[in-house]
Order: sequence, then C-alpha cells, then structure tokens
Amino acid sequence: QVQLVESGGGLVQAGGSLRLSCAASQSTFSIHAIGWYRQAPGLQRELGAAISSSGGLTNYADSVKGRFTISRDNPKNTVYLHINSQQPADTADYYCARSRYSYIPSSSAGYALWGQGTQVTVSS
Repeated sequence: QVQLVESGGGLVQAGGSLRLSCAASQSTFSIHAIGWYRQAPGLQRELGAAISSSGGLTNYADSVKGRFTISRDNPKNTVYLHINSQQPADTADYYCARSRYSYIPSSSAGYALWGQGTQVTVSS
C-alpha cells in the first residue's frame, strides 16, 4: 500500500525557515501531482502549494506567495516545501497529498492519497 510520510515540522520563531518533506513509498509517485495543504486550529484545510508530476508547473495560495517554495525530487520519491519568513499565521498541521492526475487539480477532490501530517508551530 502506498503511503505518504511528512517530516520536518517543529517549533520555529517568527522570521525563521523550515523545510518540510513528503516521501512516498512507491516509485509511481513521479507520475502524480502533489499538493501541500495546511489546517490551522479551528479552520478548514487549505491548499498552500502544489506541483505537477514533472515539477514544471507550480501553484501557490496568495497568502504564501513569495515565502513558500515547492519542489520535488522524483528519483527520491520526495516533494519538499520550503517555508521562509515564517509568521504565527503559518502555525498549522501540514499535509501532503497525491493527486489522481499528473496535473494540479482544481480542488481537494482531485487528491486521492493523504499523509498523516506534520505540525508546524511558529512563535512570535
């Protein structure tokens, strides 16, 4: 069974940086687009960033543009999310999700496999 495992979360001070990783247990990972979602306490899950299967196309939420960078290393079956200039509003559980397709879906319904999440806490 394919699994997605997130890592890299933790406690960071405002203005700091983190790199989150999403590792897949299967080589077919490279044919799927991947998204990073986040869910802050009491709020709905929202898309932070997504990347197509080849890595040639990326998509970012307006709230994170210029601070988040998504990338992937297909030979390593891993997608990364670099978060710079962190803000307390970035405090959330971060989840990676595998799309049903090679392209970035228009909604969360297009993602069929989710990881368990990694927690990011930004202190002010």
